[in-house]
Amino acid sequence: VEDVLFNRCSNATERMLQFAATLDAKSGPTKLRKKSAAPGGAGAAKADTKAWRNQPVGKRLEHALVKGIDEFCVADTEECRVNGDYPGPLQIIEGPLMDGMNVVGDLFGAGKMFLPQVIKSARVMKKSVGHLLPFMEEERLANGGTGEAANAGVFLIATVKGDVHDIGKNIVAVVLGCNNFKVIDIGVMCPKQKIMDAIKEHKADIVGLSGLITPSLDEMVDMAKAMEEAGLKIPLLVGGATTSKMHTAVKVAPSYSGGVIHVLDASRAVPVAQTLMDKNKRGEYLEDIAETYAEMREEFYAGLEDRKYLTIQQARETALAAAVDFTSPEHLPVTPKFVGVKALVDVPIADVIDYIDWNPFFQVWQLRGRYPNRGYPKIFNDDAVGEEAKKLFEEAQTMLKMIMDKKRLKLNGLIGFYPANTVGDDIEIYADETRGEKTHTFHTLRQQAEKDVEEPYMALSDFIAPKSSGVKDYLGMFVATAGIGLDELVAEYKVANDDYSYIMAEALADRLAEAFAELMHEQVRKDHWGYAKDEAFNCDDLLKVKYQGIRPAPGYPTQPDHTEKGTMWDLMDVEKEIGVELTESFAMLPSASVSGMYFAGKSSTYFNVGKIPTDQVKEYADRKGQDFKTAERWLSPILSYEP
Repeated sequence: VEDVLFNRCSNATERMLQFAATLDAKSGPTKLRKKSAAPGGAGAAKADTKAWRNQPVGKRLEHALVKGIDEFCVADTEECRVNGDYPGPLQIIEGPLMDGMNVVGDLFGAGKMFLPQVIKSARVMKKSVGHLLPFMEEERLANGGTGEAANAGVFLIATVKGDVHDIGKNIVAVVLGCNNFKVIDIGVMCPKQKIMDAIKEHKADIVGLSGLITPSLDEMVDMAKAMEEAGLKIPLLVGGATTSKMHTAVKVAPSYSGGVIHVLDASRAVPVAQTLMDKNKRGEYLEDIAETYAEMREEFYAGLEDRKYLTIQQARETALAAAVDFTSPEHLPVTPKFVGVKALVDVPIADVIDYIDWNPFFQVWQLRGRYPNRGYPKIFNDDAVGEEAKKLFEEAQTMLKMIMDKKRLKLNGLIGFYPANTVGDDIEIYADETRGEKTHTFHTLRQQAEKDVEEPYMALSDFIAPKSSGVKDYLGMFVATAGIGLDELVAEYKVANDDYSYIMAEALADRLAEAFAELMHEQVRKDHWGYAKDEAFNCDDLLKVKYQGIRPAPGYPTQPDHTEKGTMWDLMDVEKEIGVELTESFAMLPSASVSGMYFAGKSSTYFNVGKIPTDQVKEYADRKGQDFKTAERWLSPILSYEP
């Protein structure tokens, strides 16, 4: 006990668990009682919450799984192993452990159990199975058998090449595991050959691909083509924030005849996978999906034919007609306090806590309140999910405190301001205030899809003063990360078979990165750039974007081209300054990172570029010095035509 309390040796916890497994299963823990308190009373009432500990050990394990209680699972698993009720470790897995997981799967499928509870149940399962694995290996070597439990199917899951985000993938993997699928997770940034090799090695029944950034969409199409060329006939599931049912129908499904299905979230993955593993239902189900996707393709291409577009020159003329006067007092640019970069290293997490938007956090955990209790903090009042949302939030606060106290995550940020003016749809960056030497160019994309209202067809370049005006303007940019240290923290939880905690850590790191970006932008407006010194908004106002200026990110609707991040990284020397790098698909590492540009003018606003035709694509490629096919590849999600 003292070795555990004082952390005297690395295996103290394991020794304590081994000792606990030898104790009488029916003996309850000794309860603390104040000297003045009488036996029984309130203490006895509270003791009833652990009355399940008096059940037979198999039932205790089942109860622990359903309730997600991992406190006793290793000791109970060991008791099952040594008490003679089960012939071997495999029978424990296929008996009480799977009995519990079957209940969990049924409750989740019926909407009577929520994702945080399911992942806690998975933590119990993993810890129990982890305890049994060495004994199963001994048994396998002794009898020459496989020693492997029966499963509902082998599900191979991966994040595609160039993409690093995997919270959603991890959740799907855990939920499928809870439903007795053998999940092979081969990680992030997986090239197609690695995925193909893993399919063959593990004899996968189903393949799942995940992606967050738009270049991942093309990787999924390439993967579908590779599976088709290899003659595979196993179903392919695709999911992730950047994916959609329409893209799957139009781009991915035609490339593979083995069946392609878009899966919206973890709760949908289970019934889809179960149906695909049912020989009596699979054929009809895939035929139904194929028919639905064929109809969607027809609808999509019909829509492309009906949609009208202005030429790029016509679109520019609308912007010129509505252009603001950058020499007027209202729109005259403000000079930042400095030109160049400023690194914000190891910013205290406490500084950003108040800037956290908790709504996406609850969405990650698939907890959604119903009107009028949608969103944080109203979600706590929801009859269905309120109690679980409160519990999740409290556990998030506990982990946040641990992260702060033990300095497990590091917040680094980088801000840059540069002399800038526009030439056409390009933003030129200059070496200094003389503006005689151009060092970099940012290329913007302009709206062309015909509108029903009289308004200009916008590009980001509209928000910076033209070079011809003689007005000195500036472009800002930033990178913020909360992911330094995250890999190590996640690895520790994975070693401990604690899915719940590592998914929680990833979700919190993402929230901290976004909150840090919000704080940095406020500091830019009020201090570093100082164009809104008297701004007085609360955090709720900030999340509603009531302030002046915008911070669009390359790869998103206002500038859909991810490759523009490369110019930012070169200009600010981001990797050297704060340790954030770009993958080949321009995803950021660490994954809990955010980047974007700062536009300060009153005229700047968010918009959606939408679809663009060939005339702009060709010109954009020429301006960037890219060949036409390369430009089409990076812009494929917004092309108004089929390349």
